[in-house]
Amino acid sequence: MRHIVHLRIGPAAFRIGSHWRAPIAALEDLYRDYPKPEIPDFNVHLFAARPWRRYLRPAVHIGGDFTIPDAAPLPLAQGLLAAEMGMNLQMALAQRRYLLLHASAVERDGKAVLMTGISGAGKSTLAALLMARGWRLMGDEFVLIDPRTGAAHAFPRLISLKNEAIGVAQAAHPQGRFGPLLAGTPKGDIRHLVPDARAIAAMAEPAQPTLILFPRFGFDTAERPVLPSEAFVRLTQASTNYVHLAERGFDALTRLVQSVPARAIDYPDTEAGIALVEGLA
Repeated sequence: MRHIVHLRIGPAAFRIGSHWRAPIAALEDLYRDYPKPEIPDFNVHLFAARPWRRYLRPAVHIGGDFTIPDAAPLPLAQGLLAAEMGMNLQMALAQRRYLLLHASAVERDGKAVLMTGISGAGKSTLAALLMARGWRLMGDEFVLIDPRTGAAHAFPRLISLKNEAIGVAQAAHPQGRFGPLLAGTPKGDIRHLVPDARAIAAMAEPAQPTLILFPRFGFDTAERPVLPSEAFVRLTQASTNYVHLAERGFDALTRLVQSVPARAIDYPDTEAGIALVEGLA
């Protein structure tokens, strides 16, 4: 493809190619402080299904090493979102070295807190706000668990903030670097926050998981312990490659839930959520 950028995010290296310059320019700007490896682990393609679709009502299809054939394209104005989705897609379908958990994670003093839940649970918002309070962001999309050591490895891509969370994060990060506002996406308005310098500089440093949280936003403040059996079932649902890893995935997840305490937390607002996370951590 004519327009190409190379990026390393944590242990994963990407080659992103596009028929259009705009998505690549956005990636080059927002990821300018990230390493640029020559040899990729994964390839992402942003392409037009028909030549004329490059110019007339441009529609961005997402492909690469793996693709979802029936996925609907995005308008070119959402090309940055398409690139982010493409990287996530390759990780979700092709990553075999690590057990992937759809979760956000932050670290302090070498100890990682993992937060996972359904869309809208607030895990990305909590991760962004904790980063503003001095925690190291390890990721807001995937946590990578090493099946051999049990350590959590960072994947600090851009933090994807949605709808009301955008203003909350902007208030917490007045000097933060934000991407363009992407209005009217399938998940509403989206704006990306660039992880801070510490998150980028330390992306190769793993941390030991010490707490697993299952947050829910919009409920009265509450918390309860989650038994290892329940945590195991929840985390199998949060993993995109657990089945593919077979015995390695089972052993890694069993070790994680047996050695790391888990809590379910409910919170009505971000202030209460942050208090719960920091109190439990």
